[in-house]
Amino acid sequence: MNARDGLERIRERLEANGAMAETLDYVDTMIQRASDPQMANVQSSQAQLMRMLTRTPVATNNFNIYNDLVKLEEEVNEAAVKRAAAAAAEVDRPLPKSKKYYKQLKEKEKRG
Repeated sequence: MNARDGLERIRERLEANGAMAETLDYVDTMIQRASDPQMANVQSSQAQLMRMLTRTPVATNNFNIYNDLVKLEEEVNEAAVKRAAAAAAEVDRPLPKSKKYYKQLKEKEKRG
């Protein structure tokens, strides 16, 4: 996902979580930086963007911003774990058999 789009989604989620105004202002600043035409091709996942945001000096020096970001980062990581578990469960599920398989099985039972 484009970094700017990811940051906009993060901002929306922060708003939904009731984040402080200073946190929203900080994310707005980062969105403006990501809007630079040179940054248009930068691709990042939300988890990567959250790590980047929480590790900046602005976030580490302001407890309100840091707490808002860490709360959302936890939600993003939980969602990623759930998606990974669902994908693993999908892989473990047996594939359905074809009609041809069941016809051949029926024929074998008749013969034997």
